[in-house]
Amino acid sequence: MTNLLFFLLFCYFVISFEKNICMDTVKINTKKNLNANNLIELLREEFSSINDTRDANKSIELIDILMSAYAIFSLKHPSLLSFRNQYLEDKENLESIYQIKKVPSDNEMREVIDEIETADIQSIFKIFFKILQRGKELKKYLFMEKYYLVSCDGTEYFQSKKICCKNCMVRNLKNGVTENYHQFYGAAIVHPDIKQVIPLSPEPIIRQDGSKKNDCERNASKRWIANFRKSHPKLSVIIIEDALASNAPHIKELIKHDLRFILGAKESDHKYLFEYISVEKKLGNVIEHTIIEDKKTHIFSFANNVPLNESNKNLLVNFVEYWEVNNKTNKIQHFSWVTDIKIKTGNVYDIMLGGRARWKIENETFNTLKNQGYHFTHNYGHGKKNLSVNLAVIMMLAFLIDQMLELSCNLFQGALKKKGARIRLWENVRSLFNEYLFDSMNQIYEAIIFGHKKSKIEILNSS
Repeated sequence: MTNLLFFLLFCYFVISFEKNICMDTVKINTKKNLNANNLIELLREEFSSINDTRDANKSIELIDILMSAYAIFSLKHPSLLSFRNQYLEDKENLESIYQIKKVPSDNEMREVIDEIETADIQSIFKIFFKILQRGKELKKYLFMEKYYLVSCDGTEYFQSKKICCKNCMVRNLKNGVTENYHQFYGAAIVHPDIKQVIPLSPEPIIRQDGSKKNDCERNASKRWIANFRKSHPKLSVIIIEDALASNAPHIKELIKHDLRFILGAKESDHKYLFEYISVEKKLGNVIEHTIIEDKKTHIFSFANNVPLNESNKNLLVNFVEYWEVNNKTNKIQHFSWVTDIKIKTGNVYDIMLGGRARWKIENETFNTLKNQGYHFTHNYGHGKKNLSVNLAVIMMLAFLIDQMLELSCNLFQGALKKKGARIRLWENVRSLFNEYLFDSMNQIYEAIIFGHKKSKIEILNSS
């Protein structure tokens, strides 16, 4: 009996010790460069390299203006004015966490950011990408052993019938009203098994200098591809896009820049291709492959080296059609893609997973920005030149940093797990930021994970 009691006490102390070690690890084991403090400092360094074209007699430093813009999106503030009103007098945490010495007015922030060249902000994405590479986090996203899936699509983030700038695109509505709008071509590294995405620098879809015509997603994609290859010349990439992208000019552009692809293909848009496949099936030249699982049955039909369309018979692609059958409900989902990857029974399942991962640019990127606290479609300011675009790009930088933290920083992960949802985490971070003094953002996450002592309020100047 004594031995059993001793053994139980020993187990209790071992479990308690391991639990304490684990909690301490959560608290202190933050990867070098991949925690909030270091990423904020890195962003500050990159912002400080942006050229300030203003006169010498400026009232506030450019770095304070840019870091204030980032802080708005980092803290998920609903407007520039609310940010200014909140921290005009109470700016201790802005200084200790973001190193902002002077808070600009909302008008001054808009005027200054309006004049900054968008390319100067876009270049910062490459720096954070390198941090993920050095931290070995990017390896998690390897797909089919050597590729990275990059999902691309366009999205709209501003529209107004009254506000406009020189870069606005214009559309005429059926009721005769003219509407101004902004879009950008977004891209992110994704993986079928990973929730977090790694956003890359977006390409604005705006009216180009001197042009009276609207820009379009196809032109923006050409600019994005060229800029992407300039920043990442050797990265092995598979571009995944919807059926609008499976056209000859775009595919030739991808091939030109040594980019592999998996692109959606619809029968309504590719009549010749589907008719060609139908004939090849009758001739026995199309391979059928089925994978049966407990819950689902996967049915594949594929052929290699088929013409994309009648006008481009020399442009050969590989085609796969896929049906997913729910074994319980018999519900069927149908997809089809064209790719330059040679399709075999051994890789067709992976190609399907890659093609379906395209939705992550919609769900995990654009929908997150629109519905999970980032206020993506809110007009923070439009300006006359680059303000609207620049604020959208800075918001994407804030989103990139959040995704890096969610992927790599156990303090952020612990705080998110404690709150259960991003929206609740943002609310708690902002609440603590407004009520207590902190040395760093990491300390705020620690307060959320481990709790904090609440002190009784002290009324100042009560007399």
